[in-house]
Amino acid sequence: MSVLGCGIIGDDKIKDGRKQRWDAVERIWLAADESGKMVQQYQSPVRVYKYPFELVMAAYERRFPTCPQIPVFLGSEILHEFKSDDGAIHVKERRCKLNVDAPYILKKIAGVEVVYFIQKNSLDRRERTLKIEAHNESFASRVIVKENCLYSVHPENSEWTCFEQCASLDVKNFFGFESTVEKIAMKQYSQNIKKGKEIIEFFINDLRSNGVTYVPPWTPPKPVSPIEAKPSKKEPEPQASATVLSSPSSCDSITSSSSYHSANTAAQTPVSPTVPDIPELPPDIRIASEDKLDADYIERFLGHLTPIQESYLIQLRKWIAESHKGQDVAESGGCAWDRVPKDSHILRFLRARDFNLEEARKMLCNSLAWRKQHQVDLILDTWKPPTPLVDYFAGGWHYYDREGRPLFILRLGQMDVKGLLKACGEEAILRHILSVNEEGLRRCEEATKARGYPISTWTCVVDLEGLSMRHLWRPGVKALLRFIEVVEANYPETMGRLLIVRAPRVFPVLWTLVSPFIDENTRKKFLIYGGNDYLESGGLADYIDPEYIPHFLGGTCHCTMPEGGLVPKSLYQLLDNLSMNDGLPSLCQETIYQLSSVIKGAPHEVLVNIDDKDSVLTWDFDVLKGDVVFTVLRSRRPLTVPKDPPGAVGGPLNVQLLDKSMTVGVDVSVVETPLVCHEGESIQGSHVARYPGPYVLQWKFHNAPVSSSLPQAVKATLPDVFTHHKCKVMYYHEVLASDDFRGSMTSLQSSQSGFSSLSVGTTSSAQSNSSQSANSSCPSR
Repeated sequence: MSVLGCGIIGDDKIKDGRKQRWDAVERIWLAADESGKMVQQYQSPVRVYKYPFELVMAAYERRFPTCPQIPVFLGSEILHEFKSDDGAIHVKERRCKLNVDAPYILKKIAGVEVVYFIQKNSLDRRERTLKIEAHNESFASRVIVKENCLYSVHPENSEWTCFEQCASLDVKNFFGFESTVEKIAMKQYSQNIKKGKEIIEFFINDLRSNGVTYVPPWTPPKPVSPIEAKPSKKEPEPQASATVLSSPSSCDSITSSSSYHSANTAAQTPVSPTVPDIPELPPDIRIASEDKLDADYIERFLGHLTPIQESYLIQLRKWIAESHKGQDVAESGGCAWDRVPKDSHILRFLRARDFNLEEARKMLCNSLAWRKQHQVDLILDTWKPPTPLVDYFAGGWHYYDREGRPLFILRLGQMDVKGLLKACGEEAILRHILSVNEEGLRRCEEATKARGYPISTWTCVVDLEGLSMRHLWRPGVKALLRFIEVVEANYPETMGRLLIVRAPRVFPVLWTLVSPFIDENTRKKFLIYGGNDYLESGGLADYIDPEYIPHFLGGTCHCTMPEGGLVPKSLYQLLDNLSMNDGLPSLCQETIYQLSSVIKGAPHEVLVNIDDKDSVLTWDFDVLKGDVVFTVLRSRRPLTVPKDPPGAVGGPLNVQLLDKSMTVGVDVSVVETPLVCHEGESIQGSHVARYPGPYVLQWKFHNAPVSSSLPQAVKATLPDVFTHHKCKVMYYHEVLASDDFRGSMTSLQSSQSGFSSLSVGTTSSAQSNSSQSANSSCPSR
């Protein structure tokens, strides 16, 4: 790439009113030429010089005909030059010679030591713009490099100057070294963009050292009368306190004759002899238009980026803005969104894909469509978590870490995850997790503004005291993996550091299960402490100020978040009437736990088709109301599920699969002995299928024997189970291959999600027998 425009190459720009807009970049990122090869596009942020346009132009002209500050720029010669009569327009076309920083063998193959570029500079002093167009002359049939730059007046401050660059590179064929040429170009691009602003600053300081501190703007020449045209006696020039450049067109005279003279400010149009002291604009003001970014804004709010990374950010940002403006779903990759995401959010997706523009665009496009579908942008204003989450979700935001990141504390070991799933459902828990992430994004923005440097991630402390194998039951792990998948896809690069403290011996089991689903870059941010190691050197105090360490972790700061604990089973029934979606599409494709009603004379039956012999059918259910009889049957006839079973839309399900004409022992066989299950019990079990085919999980209403001799007054005091004719069951089932079953059923042991510190008042379920010879169901109360 060339260095003709101070280091970056680019596409065309034109002036539209007082604002400068690019007209050559139709789609900001990768475009395809007629041959099908990809054209690499580059675009820089807007760089601001806090000097008037005319002084910057005087400094720019000092770069020619040679510039020792740019070693690859060996020299230039003027091919054509044009000046308008009034001096407002000045066009120069140069032929520039550049050294090539390329491997020796490549130079030998190409047969050249230098390359030539044609550069056309169009200076419009009236509009105060300089448009630079450049293209390569050498190897033009093999490589096409186009560079367009623009100097213009800052739209918010007429005493400042903006510089923008855009570029394209199309390597058609280069002796088999196409990728090498691209790498060389990208390297040159990155190196020279860093020097561009430094060089202008260098020559401005050089002008100042020579006494030139101000260049007057161009003014139209006054008509000359015949009297004024006569020669007159030359008056001696008055002395001035400061030096200015002599004429409106003196940008050229700097390099040609270097002629300067002192000017009497009283005799001229009043001007300041030095650059005015202008108050700085707020750092978050962006330059010119919505498709441009100020380099200082990037450094202040987004952090240090390489020139290539800046280019990719600007390209992806403009593509998103243009797609949003048109909302052409077909052209935008089949997705649409409510609003253009913030720059920090776009940058997260680029980082998550190692600045692969295509992959980042796909990931961001999918995420924006997902956000619109589920109205995630409104979740902080509209989401009201159900009571169990408010009272038993043991997590919350808690001040900041030492680096200024927002801090989130999660007491996972003290949380009844299974109880929350059964009381609220994974839909509500996932929405709650999304609200936590949205709040994290908001807190990062606030921290960035408050601290004066970019903060785009947060820190999370996960306390695992109390974690045991009872937490690792299959439905819970399945839900956890779903949550991780959603967060990884839509909130990439938000975790700055994750501190896991008081990790028990069972933690490696959980880590083995979930770590494959966590991005590698995120995994590198995990720090794990066993026992009380977090209290020692290198522990929490290294990352969090002691005054903010929670009291339950040995600190002095009191946390107001819920402490967790067992979710009462009486709250499970909230799932029956809980409305989480508010008319929105469900975040979860399927629900882990289903709610069913069992009516006297109308059992609830679930069809499970087993394809392979020795597959393992597992179940886990809670009796929420009444007493039921549970059994497992195998049908010898094909079965079908009704399309619209009772309760399919809202409310509990009630499905009958077995026809009353079917005979036990002929059409169906009982493979699990009927088990009476009482209200409040949790049941887990498994069955190894000896034969493939349709199996049925069946829950029947249990007629509790009530003595007819009891007085009516006594009957009135009996529980509902004795007087009502409807039961409720919440259940989950899964089919496992026999090879995957061994050891997996330990995750189905938790009947009430009791854990080590809270298990005193609970009764753990018996272990499910996973052998073929002893199928089992295990009640616990």
